Amino acid sequence: MTLRKHMRNLIVIIGILVCLAAAQVVFAQGTDGVITYEVKVNLHRRIPPGQEARKAMIPEFRTTRQQLFFNGNESFYKPIIEDEEEDMMPSGGGGGVRIRMQQANDEIYINPGSTQLISKREFMGKEYLIEDTLKISPWKLGTETREILGYTCKMAWYVDERQPDRKMEVTAWYTDQLRPMLGPEQFGTLPGAVLAVDINNGERVIVARQVEMRELKKSEMKVPTSGQKVTQAEFRKIVDETMKQMGGNGRMIIRN
Repeated sequence: MTLRKHMRNLIVIIGILVCLAAAQVVFAQGTDGVITYEVKVNLHRRIPPGQEARKAMIPEFRTTRQQLFFNGNESFYKPIIEDEEEDMMPSGGGGGVRIRMQQANDEIYINPGSTQLISKREFMGKEYLIEDTLKISPWKLGTETREILGYTCKMAWYVDERQPDRKMEVTAWYTDQLRPMLGPEQFGTLPGAVLAVDINNGERVIVARQVEMRELKKSEMKVPTSGQKVTQAEFRKIVDETMKQMGGNGRMIIRN
């Protein structure tokens, strides 16, 4: 009975958010722009127990930049590809081990009105195309506020326990001064634009560094089309099996 009640409440919340988003999107005018985010990942916290020696071989943090292009109906999220970074860690023999950190060229297209979500994922040099339905996370809305780039943001959070070994505690900060159902990755399912996300208390932090309201070029809004078509579950299985075989991060190449 408790589970049924929880599901009913969740359905009501989802319905309210979808209706709110749809209404605001329909009447949205002059909402084109681009948000540039900084993404900071704590690599040491992702190292499995028993493999602490690997910490000496990789930097603690990895920082990249992403851009979210949006108009009144759609959004397109993609990385800003930087020059490859190489960090040299000293070895006992006076030499060093070079760690090349490669940024995956992942792309995410979302149309909230049609609940369409299409993503291109890059893994081990191969591209995968995933077509899915946008799902609204079970957000809980808080009362705390925070200012980001001059925008007043409200807090929201939820805990993702769908995969016990990958539990995620997500805290987001969103503003109703920009259009709803907008944000980085798949976190943009709130009644406002998400300008910051904290996953697992600092394990991965996404923060907007610039918001530019302007008309988009035709090339800046696109739907990913390249890659082998797979489902989200199939892609997750490919990644899990490869990682088990390698015993490490498939996006990190170690060279002597």
